[in-house]
Amino acid sequence: MTIKPRRAVLPGRFQPVHKGHIEVIKWALERVDELIIVIGSAQESHTFENPFTAGERMLMIREALREINVDFSRIYIVPVPDIQVNSIWVSYLRSLLPPFDTGISRNPLVIRLFREAGLRVLKPPVYSRSEYSGTRIRELMLAGAPWEEYVPKSVASIIKSLDGISRLREVVKKE
Repeated sequence: MTIKPRRAVLPGRFQPVHKGHIEVIKWALERVDELIIVIGSAQESHTFENPFTAGERMLMIREALREINVDFSRIYIVPVPDIQVNSIWVSYLRSLLPPFDTGISRNPLVIRLFREAGLRVLKPPVYSRSEYSGTRIRELMLAGAPWEEYVPKSVASIIKSLDGISRLREVVKKE
């Protein structure tokens, strides 16, 4: 018999939140009691890799989850700045987050760090990674190609309200 994890942490940059992220969150919520969604690189914004602020990404996640009627009593959304010291990253998370017993990731480094810290690791399936990639979606935005179909409707609406494509184009010019 396996014991359902009580609380798990799911780190990501969510630049932008896309349908693959939402599928992973839904998958995770079928397996854990509570989910801590960590918005990584929270200090970063206004670059090609990280065009949106932590607050904007929090809003995107919240509205995308509202769109699919997620029970928010089971969700924490926490922005976490980078520390650049991998060996203490999980301890850093433990100092900032509610207690958790499980990590969720497909990233080999993150999986290794979770395991070294003694955490159970859940590895979600891949959801059309070639389509649902933040880098690809940002490239589509820059190219003026259709991108909206890869993100929840609420996320597309938020990006448009922020004039996110213009922001992306402007920051790429100065990089």
